[in-house]
Amino acid sequence: MATLVSPQRAWNIAARTAHIGITGVLLGGHVFNVSASRLLPFLYSAIATGVVLALIELYPNWRGLFELRTLVLGAKLLMLTAIPWLWDYRVSILVFVLVLASVGSHMPGRFRHFSVIERRNMKPMRDTTAVI
Repeated sequence: MATLVSPQRAWNIAARTAHIGITGVLLGGHVFNVSASRLLPFLYSAIATGVVLALIELYPNWRGLFELRTLVLGAKLLMLTAIPWLWDYRVSILVFVLVLASVGSHMPGRFRHFSVIERRNMKPMRDTTAVI
C-alpha cells in the first residue's frame, strides 16, 4: 500500500507552512511599522525556516544546489539577512523577497530544476507510487 505522504514531503510541507506564516507576520509587521524588537525574532525565524527548506529541498541530491530554484532561494535568504543593516528599506526588500518567492515557486519545472552548472534540467522523475 502506498503511503499518503513520504516523511520528506511531510517535513517539506511543515517547514513551508511555518515559513509562509512567519514571513507573512514579518511583512505585515514591517508594513504596519511594528517595533524592531518585536520583529527581529520573526526575521531570524524566517531565515532559519528558509535554511531548513533549502536543506530539505537539497536532500538527498545535493546536485540541486546549482538549480535555479536553489539560487532563487539563496537570493531570498541573502536579502533577508541584509535587513538588519538596511532597515530603512526593509519593506521594499520584503516585498521583493515575496515576489521572488512567488515567481520561484510557480515557474515551470523545466526552469526550477535547470542546473546552471550542468546546463540541463535536473528534474527527477515523478514517483508514481505516492497517492498525493
